[in-house]
Amino acid sequence: MEEKIKQAIEKIRPVLKRDGGDIEFVSVEDGIVKVRLQGACSGCPMSQMTVKSVVEQVIKDEVPEVKSVETVS
Repeated sequence: MEEKIKQAIEKIRPVLKRDGGDIEFVSVEDGIVKVRLQGACSGCPMSQMTVKSVVEQVIKDEVPEVKSVETVS
């Protein structure tokens, strides 16, 4: 499961890098994925919307066992 999540994150990474940001996989437990936003994304007021509408959707599409995606600092 962790490897599939990391592969899904690699699909998202170019979009975030285009805006000066990045994303790091932190952990997965009980279907909840924890990620850390970096660069311009870490302080962006739209970061939570990006996580829920883009990151979470892509990861759930690739790994249906995932329940949600949360950010950690």
